[in-house]
Amino acid sequence: MDLHVFWPQLCDEGIQLLRSHEPSLNCNGVETRQLTRTALGLALFTICYNVAEGGLSVWSGRSAGLEVMIGFGLDSFIESLVAILVALRLAGRLRGEPEGVGERKELITLRAVAVSFVVLAVYLVVEGFAGIISGETPERSWLGIAVLIASAVVMPVLWWAKVRVGKALGGDQLILSDAGETKICLMMTAAALIGIALLELTGWGGFDALASFVIACFALGEAKEAWEGELEESCSCP
Repeated sequence: MDLHVFWPQLCDEGIQLLRSHEPSLNCNGVETRQLTRTALGLALFTICYNVAEGGLSVWSGRSAGLEVMIGFGLDSFIESLVAILVALRLAGRLRGEPEGVGERKELITLRAVAVSFVVLAVYLVVEGFAGIISGETPERSWLGIAVLIASAVVMPVLWWAKVRVGKALGGDQLILSDAGETKICLMMTAAALIGIALLELTGWGGFDALASFVIACFALGEAKEAWEGELEESCSCP
């Protein structure tokens, strides 16, 4: 057997075998661009949805005296700012901009987002305790309930789509981190729904305050991440 022929052939076969077992997809330029466009579309949808969700939530919360809905809505507005940064980063990729362009402006914006989350958390805690002390019971808000149910349906699908695209791009941390933010929104939705359900069952207004405290905790966690100034972080999304 001629080793000069056999050895290069064996090496080529070995390389092909290794590539076939890589954990991430080897996207070509066209596929990467298409997936990036999809991720950008998901980010733009997130912005529009969060703005609409925030407006309806705050309106329903103020009408019924539900602090949890006001907090949920304000959080949606703040999340929209983060989604805008993600969209700008993805749009920059499509334009071929090198990573790091506009990094200082991005950092300043993230610090402002962090402060907004802290202010929101303080507001929710203060208003929550004020509600418990006053003993007032919020009114029922069918609009608020409808918003939360819609969010409970939309957010899991949006989270799944972002994870799928992020993994298809070889574990893209920007997109997977954005998916993580969507997952947090889903957990906040669950907390608000549980609080309102318990309020309806028992008639005790304190459940509105307790749900507000849970959202305040989530807001503080998001404030910490935003203050660190990174859109991307290590994500172990399933």
